[in-house]
Amino acid sequence: MAGNCLTLADRREIERLYAADEKPSVIAAAVGVSVATIYRELKRGETGGLNGNYCPAYSAEAAEKAVRRSMRNRGRRKAAGE
Repeated sequence: MAGNCLTLADRREIERLYAADEKPSVIAAAVGVSVATIYRELKRGETGGLNGNYCPAYSAEAAEKAVRRSMRNRGRRKAAGE
């Protein structure tokens, strides 16, 4: 899956497996990406709270929103004074 973006369905699968307390290596194998991608995705989708295992909570919708915002802002530069 090199060079491809995760889909919302992939993110929901990550959310489901992470909530089930699966290890990142197991999640990576299930989704078909590297373990590093899972760690980046978990960081991207942090909600600021903790889940039942006292780990940072992950939301697929929050991650998708962050990706869309990032894609929308690519190439833009702030004007002087902003």
